[in-house]
Amino acid sequence: MSTPPTHHHRIDINPFTLFQTVALQDVPSEIQEDSAESQQVQPQEELQQNYHLLSINSTIVIRQVPSQGISFQLWPAATTLVTLFDLHHHCITTLLSAVSNDGETQHRPIRILELGSGTGVVGIAAAAILGASVTVTDLPHVLPNMQFNVDANAETLKLHGGAVEVAALSWGDTQNMEAIGRVYDVIMGSDVVYHDHLYEPLLETLKFFLLKSETKIVFLMAHLKRWKKESAFFKKAKKFFDVEILHNDEPSNGSRVGVAVYQFAGKFPSRPIINTTGDCKILSTIA
Repeated sequence: MSTPPTHHHRIDINPFTLFQTVALQDVPSEIQEDSAESQQVQPQEELQQNYHLLSINSTIVIRQVPSQGISFQLWPAATTLVTLFDLHHHCITTLLSAVSNDGETQHRPIRILELGSGTGVVGIAAAAILGASVTVTDLPHVLPNMQFNVDANAETLKLHGGAVEVAALSWGDTQNMEAIGRVYDVIMGSDVVYHDHLYEPLLETLKFFLLKSETKIVFLMAHLKRWKKESAFFKKAKKFFDVEILHNDEPSNGSRVGVAVYQFAGKFPSRPIINTTGDCKILSTIA
């Protein structure tokens, strides 16, 4: 097993303190692994990571429990999204408001749904930075740790007008998706393209929320490419969505590629997508 590399972005990474006592495998923070495997009796060594968010001068704290599985750990793509939200929150708010078709986001919190939230770090950070209403989701066995992290940051969320709800969501499960609802302005996820047997369930989930919604929604996905097989997911996705790269991190620590941030939007000519022109051309020009 190898310790995941620390990715140095083209932008300044948020200062954080990492207390790491075990070696971790370089795999993403959210994978819908077998719950049976994660529920095996193992020593539960906890790690704590603090993210200092410059935009709101506050720190969020995240608990990891690596022995419980890869959904209980932090990975590079999550850091990329947190950093983008933190350093460019004003532009992000403007851009997310632009894709909403109801014109009400200036008068209410932005509504965000996160897929495969793992520890919940991205959703918690987005809620605090943007004052957003965020629903973080994952498989049922992952939710207790996620709720722990939400509760641990309750004061910070309250201080900055953010709210986070924890909910179970199994990709492709219509009953789960119907229960979650479609009242969101944007969907997001980090390191969710990993196991190839989950490509189809993830696509079905994206089709449910992006194509069947009456509102204009995009999916923002931070992804670190690991294998050639991942091209199959993007090939299938492009049959239903316009897929655009908004930002690329530089490779670091010997990696061939850095984290990329993608936008998925339904193939509807009248449906606006996030535009990176003008004063907020930040996602494609970060250097």
